[in-house]
Amino acid sequence: MQAPILIVAPFRKLAEDIELVIAEQFPKQKKLFRVVEADLEDARKLLEKNTGDAIKVIVSRGGTARLLTSAADLPVVRIQVSVMDVMQAVLQVSERGSVHKIGISGFDNMVYGCEEIEKILDMHFIEFVIRGEEEAEAKIQEAIRQGVDVLVGDAVSVRVAKKYGLKAKVIESGKQAILQALQEAVLISRVVQQDEVKSRMLSSVINKSQDGIVAVDGEGKIILFNPEAELIFHRVRYEVMGKPLAEFCSSLTGRQLHTAGEIMADVYGKQMLVKISPIQNGSSGFTIYTLQQVSEVQRLEQSIRKKLMAKGLTAKYRMEDVIGRSRACQNMKNKAARYALTDSTILITGESGTGKEMLVQGIHNMSQRASGPFVAVNCAALPENLLESELFGYVDGAFTGARKGGRQGVFEMAHGGTLFLDEIGEMPISLQSRLLRVLQEREVMPLGSESIIPVDVRVIAATNQNLADMVAKGEFRQDLYYRLNILRIHMPTLAERREDIPLLARSMMKKMQKLNPQLTVLTDAAADFLQQLPWPGNIRQLANMIERIMLLTDGTEIDRADIQAACEDDVEIRPFHRSSQAVPAAQLTEAAEHEEENGHVLQSVEEETMYRVLQEEGYNYSRAAKRLGIHRTTLWRKMKKYQHKSTTRD
Repeated sequence: MQAPILIVAPFRKLAEDIELVIAEQFPKQKKLFRVVEADLEDARKLLEKNTGDAIKVIVSRGGTARLLTSAADLPVVRIQVSVMDVMQAVLQVSERGSVHKIGISGFDNMVYGCEEIEKILDMHFIEFVIRGEEEAEAKIQEAIRQGVDVLVGDAVSVRVAKKYGLKAKVIESGKQAILQALQEAVLISRVVQQDEVKSRMLSSVINKSQDGIVAVDGEGKIILFNPEAELIFHRVRYEVMGKPLAEFCSSLTGRQLHTAGEIMADVYGKQMLVKISPIQNGSSGFTIYTLQQVSEVQRLEQSIRKKLMAKGLTAKYRMEDVIGRSRACQNMKNKAARYALTDSTILITGESGTGKEMLVQGIHNMSQRASGPFVAVNCAALPENLLESELFGYVDGAFTGARKGGRQGVFEMAHGGTLFLDEIGEMPISLQSRLLRVLQEREVMPLGSESIIPVDVRVIAATNQNLADMVAKGEFRQDLYYRLNILRIHMPTLAERREDIPLLARSMMKKMQKLNPQLTVLTDAAADFLQQLPWPGNIRQLANMIERIMLLTDGTEIDRADIQAACEDDVEIRPFHRSSQAVPAAQLTEAAEHEEENGHVLQSVEEETMYRVLQEEGYNYSRAAKRLGIHRTTLWRKMKKYQHKSTTRD
């Protein structure tokens, strides 16, 4: 390995002193140094021969150091000449005889400050500053004409002075000055080597990048061109370096290319996404262009979406999947589209079965977070202890039964995307304070952990309850309600958007085509009849009805009679009557419209029916809810309400 520090000594004595300091002060680092004797032009020629060596730093003195600074593209450390060094040289010369005038000759970095010596020694000094070897002859001759008795200075001046018979002494550098220069050189060498490692690493990253990377200076000339850019522009690096980028791609010109951002550009017949990054470096600056093929960007996006889908962290519905032309539906969709452009929290209200989650997914896919994860949690579906760990996650050993290695909470899983909290009104009040803190601070602390994890999540909450009433009753935190109720969307019931029923029904028929492939038409009479029905279960109930009709209907079209036949098994829709058979509890909603004065009786019948169906289904809420034609959460909530009323009566 070549020595990284090259020391160029202009004369023999300095070289010997440097070798001595290295032996005394750097006994274990001798391999770092290489000492050579050379002066001025000889030093420059020596450096040219050693350009292939692994030299990081040069150490020299006087005019040789000045010359090497301009000739070498390397840091040069100068061995300083102190006033004490000059005084020692003067005293050594003055001992040889009577001295009246002393000349000090050399480069300005050697003679600077000599007036101080004149005061100390009470001698007359004449300074002769030289700027190159060619000036030394004339300066020494001038010194002789001015009656200089002796001369002290650098190696060049002393050599010329002796040639003309003038007494002369080289100003030598002391050990302390040599040591300081060598210590500085060692430090610089380490920094340079570290910078080279970083530079090689950065160069490797740039060269291995799958994106084309081009950098231009302030004049638009290319200063960096990676291998991928060579493929994009059909040019090798050596052809383009130092030339204007505009010569090779006219589409990458214009004022907008000096502003940070993204543009689309045609580069040799391919559509490229060009990211522009202007960088200011002191008084100068440069601009970096990163080029990606649009087709590759699309491929990567599809790949990310597939991976998210594999994890179940994706939204499959878009805003156009929310079907409806009614004013109520259009108002709802217009609000959702506007809100999708923000990152603010949204609260969605409305009855069960109105399609809240579909709308939420549409908002996510329309937002700037569309490429991020979509995570949905039903706050009513989990008991309190499980809901807490589901929301915030836990670390290994946080509680008995905790999964080894811990588990991410949904806030972490949704980082960079959207978190949908359905049935937020069912969240236990003890957890509401933790949720409020996450919404305020944008950070979570998993169960059993002492560390805080920052999260970037857009929260959308939904409920079919009146949260304002719950706040008044003390069942929901007021501060959390205000934090959630920033942007609000109310989902209209199916009864409020009856004109959308034919559109929805025909769309559902297409999606269920496999159930009955020959059935393709919904007659106008059938559509009109569907619009007249009450639909207390909203869109979910309509979907259940269409599925039933698809399975029961023969022929190629659905008419009014087919719908009436399917309604016989749905007491919510056909006229209410008492039956000894277990019937769907939702029947009582329409009955209440006809018998408002007997509301308490109807509620009793509803409660009795639900208990009967639950008992017959072995208290399996999922099967009972399906048989009743309502959502499992709705059944659970109603039973909870009846149990509460029963306890109050008791």
